[in-house]
Amino acid sequence: MLASPDQQALLHLEPEPDQPWWAIRHTRTASTPAWQASFGARTPAEIIAAFTDALTDPARPAASGSPYEPLRNAGWQPARDHSGLTSPDGIAHVEHFTETGSDTWFSDVAISGDPEGLIWRAQIGTGTPTHLVAAVTRALADPSPLRRDPQRLPRLGQDLMHTSVRQLPAAHVAFALERRIDALASRTPGPCRPAPPPPPAVQPRPPRSR
Repeated sequence: MLASPDQQALLHLEPEPDQPWWAIRHTRTASTPAWQASFGARTPAEIIAAFTDALTDPARPAASGSPYEPLRNAGWQPARDHSGLTSPDGIAHVEHFTETGSDTWFSDVAISGDPEGLIWRAQIGTGTPTHLVAAVTRALADPSPLRRDPQRLPRLGQDLMHTSVRQLPAAHVAFALERRIDALASRTPGPCRPAPPPPPAVQPRPPRSR
């Protein structure tokens, strides 16, 4: 478990087979309600990282439109069986559930409607800041290929993947985590330098005596 410096946000990793593995909970503050988000075991690390990066970003989030916007721009279409959007290949779905006072976002990737066809699922609960939801939808809409070990690709849905193999320098892989940590640390402003002391006041010279 990881906790934010102010102890208001907690990140849990609970590897239960039938439950979401990753859970993020935030306590209520004076201006915002408590909220939580959860991600299934096979959720790509890039999706979870997009959420946590936005959560820990010290910069105030800029005003943005609907979290659906990045998906629409990427060609996602209205779903047939719910009020959300479906990816062009038909396997990823995002829905904003607002009935009975709820304000929950659901995202799932499945190769079929059977429980065995579910690849991963995420749920972002009521009260979660909109910019965090938008970070997830932007990551979902990102067409950049994911870097994976070809020997460790999941079997479920392999026939829907497009893969290519490219050799990378060992240093590029070995120091990937360090580069990411440095990039995240650079977002945090360093300690403020104290202002330089004012120059000493110039004392007027005494008049010369003749």
